[in-house]
Amino acid sequence: MNSYPHHRRPPQRGIALIEVLVAALLISFGLLGLISLQSRATQFSVGADDRARAALLANELASEMWGIGNVNIDAATLTKWKALAGDPTRSGLPSGTVTVKDLGNNTMRITVEWSPPKTKDESKNRYTTDVAIPVIPPAAAPPPPAPAP
Repeated sequence: MNSYPHHRRPPQRGIALIEVLVAALLISFGLLGLISLQSRATQFSVGADDRARAALLANELASEMWGIGNVNIDAATLTKWKALAGDPTRSGLPSGTVTVKDLGNNTMRITVEWSPPKTKDESKNRYTTDVAIPVIPPAAAPPPPAPAP
């Protein structure tokens, strides 16, 4: 027979604590992922809003050109639009600029550029539209009425 007494092993302790710590670690990684996802969604939302405002600014300037019937606008009007584009409190854009370039043939290119806030690089976003206003020649005067017989 065996002369050694059988020693009963004590039950393991601390396994539940390790399971809780692993579960907490997995939950924290999941929460960090959700926070990152929310941050990116907010950035995309702000970017979409900026693009919409740039399109609106360019289209309003194009409408003003259509209103006067000519793509050539005076310096005061262009200065007003440049000030509006650079003022985010008045529907403008952060660091926004507007340039108008004559392409000839009664066509102008309107370019709106802006820098998104809190970007690490100096890249600029750009929205460009071309405005062509057709030149309609004045109507010829109708011929005089024929004399009565």
